[in-house]
Amino acid sequence: MKGQCLCGGVEFEVHDAPHKLYQCHCSLCRKQSGTASNAAFIVPREKVSWHAGRDLVTSFTRPTGFRSDFCSRCGSPVPNVVGHTAYVWVPAGLLDPSAELEVAMHLWLDSKVAWEAMPAGGVHHAAAPSFDEIVAFLHE
Repeated sequence: MKGQCLCGGVEFEVHDAPHKLYQCHCSLCRKQSGTASNAAFIVPREKVSWHAGRDLVTSFTRPTGFRSDFCSRCGSPVPNVVGHTAYVWVPAGLLDPSAELEVAMHLWLDSKVAWEAMPAGGVHHAAAPSFDEIVAFLHE
């Protein structure tokens, strides 16, 4: 499954990607994406290969550890390593549109904005289960 940023400068591929996404409705994900929520999946580091633009990637990390990597030319969020784990967060909006993906889990629904409709499908969480539980669910 291939992906790229808005300008096409950052290109990557995810091998053996799960077909399940999670959608996070927390305030940090809203601010990072500029939308009501953010859809993504998480894969082991070795499943992501970079084809172009690693030199264009800039990072911002909050004091809490929340990290956002983005293309320095167009601002698109791009895959990044999750904290000190062996996993990479991959934003679904960058992926090839033919990818067969489904939102299977919603996180932080207690934080969703009032103007966003309650999602119909997937497993709903008021907050978020542990990181390990999220990864296991996405890969089952």
